[in-house]
Amino acid sequence: MTPEQKLLDLTGKVAVITGGSRGMGREMAAAFARCGADVVVASRKLDICEATANEIAQATGRRIEAIECHVGKWDHCDRLFAETYERMGRCDILVNNAGMSPLYGNLTDVTEELFDKVINVNLRGTFRLSALFGERMAADGGGSIINISSTAAINNGPHETAYGAAKAGINSMTKAFAQAYGPNVRVNVIMPGPFATDIANAWTDEIKDNIRSQAPLERIGAPDEIVGAAMYLASDASSYTTGAVIKIDGGIA
Repeated sequence: MTPEQKLLDLTGKVAVITGGSRGMGREMAAAFARCGADVVVASRKLDICEATANEIAQATGRRIEAIECHVGKWDHCDRLFAETYERMGRCDILVNNAGMSPLYGNLTDVTEELFDKVINVNLRGTFRLSALFGERMAADGGGSIINISSTAAINNGPHETAYGAAKAGINSMTKAFAQAYGPNVRVNVIMPGPFATDIANAWTDEIKDNIRSQAPLERIGAPDEIVGAAMYLASDASSYTTGAVIKIDGGIA
């Protein structure tokens, strides 16, 4: 193994990925496992988590655990933390990937319940999990936290206002956590633009054509195109990177 290959080797590491049963989360979980990590796949629906975990385990031979977790609920975050250490004994990599951006009409159509749900899932859950895992990682000698934001954080619009505000909060919060848990825990952000995940199923052809016309790469991102940045931040390749925001959007923002 060359020094460069060793940088990306995750053998002996344990990774926890929220929203890990599909889309970009699934791609990251599979990539980490292929590079030697054992992985906890967490999401709201246990049956889908278990199916994803089984498929990745069979393909890679790694230990893949499924844990049900609604990150918008404080007690679920606490339970994910506790169960991870009960089952795996450690956590070296946390990916706060779970998120939601529901459609609505006018801004006045956004109810208090909907607003709170968007903030809780996208921002509050990331805060709680980063605090729990970050503190334990620091005590155990190190780790990497990767927060998945969005270019809506810097290029918000009327149809994703609460979502963009929550993601902007993640960008800000990440730097605070990098300061709080350094020097041994690195905390960084991946800021994706439009990716062809489940959320894109609701996009009209007009929206898709508009995205392509704005992007220098003239296309929407594929879920597996998050993997390069995720591997960089999860591994020793990013040993001098913390508090950073990495934009992956085909050049739109």
